[in-house]
Amino acid sequence: MTMYNAPVEDMMFLFENLKDNKNYNEIEKFKEINSDLVKDILDQAAKINQEIVHPLAKIGDENPCVYENGIVRSPPGYKEAYTRFINDGWTSLSCDPKYGGQGMPKTVSTFFEEMLSSASLSFKLYSELSIGAYNCILHHADQKIKDIFLPKIVEGKWSGTMCLTESQCGTDLGLIKTKAVKQNDGSYAVTGQKIFITSGDHDLTENIIHLVLAKIPGGPTGTKGISLFLVPKFNVNENGSIGTRNGVNTLSIESKMGIKGSPTCVLNFDNAKGFLIGQENKGLSSMFTMMNLERIIVGIQGLGIAETAYQNSLSYAQERKQGKSNNNKDNKTDEIIKHADIRRSLLNMKSIIQGQRSLAFWLSQQIDVSLNHTNEKIRKNAEDLVSLMTPVVKSFFTDMGTEITNEAIQVFGGYGYTKDQGIEQLYRDNRITPIYEGTNSVQAIDLVFRKVLNNKILLNFISIVKEEIKINQETSELKEFSKILSNNLRLLEDFSTLLEKMNKTNKDDVSAACNDFLKVLGYISLAFSWFKISKISFKKINDNKSFYEEKINTAKYFYDKILPRAEMHYNSAKSGSNIIMNAKFN
Repeated sequence: MTMYNAPVEDMMFLFENLKDNKNYNEIEKFKEINSDLVKDILDQAAKINQEIVHPLAKIGDENPCVYENGIVRSPPGYKEAYTRFINDGWTSLSCDPKYGGQGMPKTVSTFFEEMLSSASLSFKLYSELSIGAYNCILHHADQKIKDIFLPKIVEGKWSGTMCLTESQCGTDLGLIKTKAVKQNDGSYAVTGQKIFITSGDHDLTENIIHLVLAKIPGGPTGTKGISLFLVPKFNVNENGSIGTRNGVNTLSIESKMGIKGSPTCVLNFDNAKGFLIGQENKGLSSMFTMMNLERIIVGIQGLGIAETAYQNSLSYAQERKQGKSNNNKDNKTDEIIKHADIRRSLLNMKSIIQGQRSLAFWLSQQIDVSLNHTNEKIRKNAEDLVSLMTPVVKSFFTDMGTEITNEAIQVFGGYGYTKDQGIEQLYRDNRITPIYEGTNSVQAIDLVFRKVLNNKILLNFISIVKEEIKINQETSELKEFSKILSNNLRLLEDFSTLLEKMNKTNKDDVSAACNDFLKVLGYISLAFSWFKISKISFKKINDNKSFYEEKINTAKYFYDKILPRAEMHYNSAKSGSNIIMNAKFN
């Protein structure tokens, strides 16, 4: 079984030193969220995740969800843990106090999302989609729906799902066949089948609230004819109590490579009573409120699992003896952490993980501004930055999670390949993250065609990084970082220009370059994060010498050993698509 210790110190370093977004600091309701309060929350979060949730990871993998007699049963211990989880108020952390929430900003709740992902992704998925459903209902439902459904979701007594995919369509939602027919009482009868529904049915909550994409007969074709409906597992009475069973049934649950403690369901809707969320034929835009935030959280899943992989790899490398290092003087067998290649693997993990955590914290501030600032223009600018970075966080973090969990297996050697240590489970659990909520290739295409070629959001991000360099370029300790980061920004600008030229001549060239561009933006974004971390570390080095020296050394490693990957991806993209499109497959 793996071990996990929540990185509270690193999280508090970010909260205390890099909460430097001027617009974020102007949000009145967050001014009382001080370091003492956040430290207390993170300490309590660490305790429940380390002691209660983390042991469930192995239990859920070895005793997966089962479907019998029409009922989906969760793994042993999940019910008891979930009861403790909601009684302690963790489902309400970031929700509006109006509906029973604690009103914590994303700068705090994102840390909790990471801890929960590190501890047990399967357990996390029972509540994760509930928060997505909460956000969608909060922003798009009428007040009556909010008043009935949100308090129970915030409390954790009711959970939520998002039902998009059907057997004939995943990404191309215009092909969905589920239909919704309006009834005399204003509700809709929803009929169809949805697949791959995370936590679509289970025994942890009293009710499950499905958000379902469907088409109203007679509406426009394709995605323009999609509407969004709230369909509860059990009908809800006017007074908010649970009524009769609705026409929603589970046909089966999937047998999967990983996240076995989370049920992935095939759901059948047979004239199920549903309620329109938002406007008719505008369902996709409403659902995107849920999907976009969910994509960021999926990126955090990759980060969280990578953190667990790193911690266990480090612990193993400090204890496992094998061979003699090059500077061995006593002719005794050394711990493998003394070997240069193992140290390289560990620093790969560490520099990527800590850079990602910092970038996620920066993005969390942008999310909070986009949702809460009083100035509409400032909100819109922050929203644009969130839009730009969403596919980066979703794809880059999860791809790196796959790389890091794979490297962790390598550090463990043969033991990593066996089930006893739990390392191979981290790889299997993470492997879904580059797939669900829109595959990473789809995210890369979305980034390039919608966020780079058709608007100027990228220029806004580049200007933010340039301003950070400009302010600090005369600081002697940061000069080398400034030079390298500036050179990579020019590479990013050149790449963007190249895409614009390709788009005018051969769109296949652009499509073939999308993944490379996303990786380039990802690595440069982490370099930006490490630049900000280094700035603070040089200033405060005398406060905690070992802590800040290690930050600086890790930043240097990232700049020297990881960031050069960006140029490789750029060079790959420049070669175009002819070789790809002319290839013959027999």
